[in-house]
Amino acid sequence: MPETNRPTERLSTAGVSIWLDDLSRERLDTGNLAGLVDSHDVVGVTTNPTIFAGALSEGDAYDAALADLAGTDVEAAVERITTDDVRAAADVLRGVYDRTGTVDGRVSIEVDPRLARDTAATVDTAKRLWRTVDRPNVMIKIPATVEGLPAITETLAAGISVNVTLIFSIERYRAVMDAFLAGLEQARENGHDLSVIGSVASFFVSRVDSAVDDALEKVGTDEARALQGTAAIANARLAYAAYQEVFEADSTGRWTALRQAGAHPQRPLWASTGVKNPDYPDTLYVTELVAPGVVNTMPQATLDAVADHGEIPEDTVTGTADAAAATIAAIEAQGVSMDEVTAQLEAEGVTKFEKSWDELLTTTKTGLDAAGS
Repeated sequence: MPETNRPTERLSTAGVSIWLDDLSRERLDTGNLAGLVDSHDVVGVTTNPTIFAGALSEGDAYDAALADLAGTDVEAAVERITTDDVRAAADVLRGVYDRTGTVDGRVSIEVDPRLARDTAATVDTAKRLWRTVDRPNVMIKIPATVEGLPAITETLAAGISVNVTLIFSIERYRAVMDAFLAGLEQARENGHDLSVIGSVASFFVSRVDSAVDDALEKVGTDEARALQGTAAIANARLAYAAYQEVFEADSTGRWTALRQAGAHPQRPLWASTGVKNPDYPDTLYVTELVAPGVVNTMPQATLDAVADHGEIPEDTVTGTADAAAATIAAIEAQGVSMDEVTAQLEAEGVTKFEKSWDELLTTTKTGLDAAGS
């Protein structure tokens, strides 16, 4: 790998696309997002209800928008504000989208998390958000719940790019890749150009360590404690091996035809990469998950840490599947069930996003009421 001047550039050269896990009107108005493209090699943006709830509750960047929307139904106002932000961010990143042949330059917006168990409503909302944002480089985020899987397929079949979120287990990730392949096969049958349909599979990282570490602490043995901080990276490395099986080895026998029709693979995206345990290095979930063809979406603090002192190796994932499987086996030998942990994390993830959505509605209503008084 040729020497480059900064850690984020070295990370990009190693094949990792850096996406910012944050968006706000202030970032857009001040040019901060555009600046990060230049200074920190950011080539994409992800959002979620928690991010928008935080953005609306801080500062005065949304005061004018709330004044314009005074008297509007609160849910309609939330959709207007969030889609306006995502559209503006997509415009900022349009040059990246064009330069990378539609691979990067993507901005994600999430379907109302209260619909996570409702397939039809998820699809309807995804289509509406796609029409409303009206930018080719937007991605609609759909959770990888059991009910979300057919929604992923149907949304892709309509020619809409999808960011699949809240993936915790390898088994569910394999189901997500199958839903992606089915969606592209249907999109091809429907006459859509596969080369412009993008998708990522957001595999959550730090939350896995938090949950497994707590379980290992309850076990309380030296052997159990020695395994703390190992589950998330091992789990993600196994996910990358599964990705390689499908998109490099074509283990399903379905990918080659789609690739020949112009399709891009559904890339693994490492999400929840901010370190929650202060005892761990603040760049842990970046430097230990370097591999070609992946996305790492980072909160600002993690991005700053990588830019400041990240030591970027060439590849820390390829060829690690056996060691990762051994780590997971050792954890389960301590009585910690990864199936139970990941099922719990999915349920908690949906609930947390629902709570953030409620907070977003409350904050927006407060702003609308103040603007209309």
